[in-house]
Amino acid sequence: MDQGLGQELPGRHAAHKLHPAARVLIVIEAGGTPVARLLLDSGEQVAEFDASTEELGAMTRGLAASLGAAAPQWDKALAGHSAEEREAARVFRLPV
Repeated sequence: MDQGLGQELPGRHAAHKLHPAARVLIVIEAGGTPVARLLLDSGEQVAEFDASTEELGAMTRGLAASLGAAAPQWDKALAGHSAEEREAARVFRLPV
């Protein structure tokens, strides 16, 4: 008995490479509802959540947003949005 009180002890966890931290937060309308998207510096989206949550306020407190996400660097991440939605989007750079 390996100190498991009659049950097999679990094996060691394998170390996995962590994902890079999200550095960009874009708040954009999606069909009349604001959505927050977290992106890597490469423009790859890693998360999306409802922008009316209190987490958004906590993440953006003290940060200044730039207006508009119409630049080509956002084409892949915001492909389903209209030009008007992209121009009205707010882009935050997250300090990590």
